[in-house]
Amino acid sequence: MLIAANANIGVAKAAYFPQISLTGTGGVESAALSALFTTPAGLWVVGAGLTQSIFNAGRTRSRVALSKAQQEEAVLAYQQTIQQSLREVSDALIGYRKGREFREQQVLLNRAATDARRLADIRYRGGATSYLEVLDSDTRMFSAEIAVTQAELNELMSLVQVYRALGGGWQP
Repeated sequence: MLIAANANIGVAKAAYFPQISLTGTGGVESAALSALFTTPAGLWVVGAGLTQSIFNAGRTRSRVALSKAQQEEAVLAYQQTIQQSLREVSDALIGYRKGREFREQQVLLNRAATDARRLADIRYRGGATSYLEVLDSDTRMFSAEIAVTQAELNELMSLVQVYRALGGGWQP
């Protein structure tokens, strides 16, 4: 679009210059008319025309100004597209980094919940606590595992957004 806008400026500026047209015709006279006219048998006409619009200078200037304005509009649209794409890439990278950090924290929580479950089982086997504490630890451990899985999913979804923002050839 930007290239076409640049070309339109050249087309509009071309109206400042005169237009040259070359024409030519040729033919042969009929034998029946040869007595009527005493000219040679063939007629050839060659002409050149030079035209220049004298009263269109204001219109031409306006067309050039319009073409330049359209070209500037195309440049601004191009710049906005680039800025939008850079913003999308930046946002996707930040989202991926935050998702990875969150997943790492969830993995640490899962390890702590697994250790708590193991310790609750040891205490139960030693007779220091009831089985209710083991069940409670199981519930916390399973919740932590679900949170890790959800965090992994979110991290992978963020990675897909990074690929998409970089122009990964995928249409939603």
